[in-house]
Amino acid sequence: MSWRLETMKAISDPNIAYVLMTIGTIGLIAELYSPGAILPGVVGAISLILAFYSLQSLPVNYAGVLLFILGIVMLILEVTVTSYGVLAIGGVTAMVLGSLFLFNQDFPYYQLSWSVMLPVIALAVGFTLLVVNFGVRALRRQTPTGSEGMIGRIGSAKTNLAPNGQIVVQGEIWDAVSSAPVTEGQSIQITQIEGLTVHVKPLEPQNEGE
Repeated sequence: MSWRLETMKAISDPNIAYVLMTIGTIGLIAELYSPGAILPGVVGAISLILAFYSLQSLPVNYAGVLLFILGIVMLILEVTVTSYGVLAIGGVTAMVLGSLFLFNQDFPYYQLSWSVMLPVIALAVGFTLLVVNFGVRALRRQTPTGSEGMIGRIGSAKTNLAPNGQIVVQGEIWDAVSSAPVTEGQSIQITQIEGLTVHVKPLEPQNEGE
């Protein structure tokens, strides 16, 4: 038997297909929450393709596949939504049920081995919670961008603000509204952004007599 047939025979084993599907799902989740890592995404994509190829030759129950995916989604939500463990329990339950129903019960030969299923589920749950939790924390630590990132920045008045005018912040010109009169060239600080208009406050008092 050629190596190609040996490989096809190996990945057509329901336990191998199950492991490949799990690795693929976890790999893509890891890539999603750590963009640029590349390796998890590559391994995940290859594993999923091999898993789908394998599942084509097996008596798959797609309700089981959906339950398994639902379990993964619940675990992801557990990290981002306060559910007091309800989503985690639901996720594990859905993954176990999905694994049990993954293949049609009319074919006993194609049922998953408990010695494979339980360790895979345990590793999948632990790794998913770890990766998603790490990814969410990393995103929260990132410097705010866009409107939030502009608040607090210091610039200068391009025109007099009484209270409307224009300011320059990091080389960009903005329409601005000041909480107090500002003269051209005076330093200002952004306090709020509404659409394309920024609210500012002066950082230096106006010179008397001007």
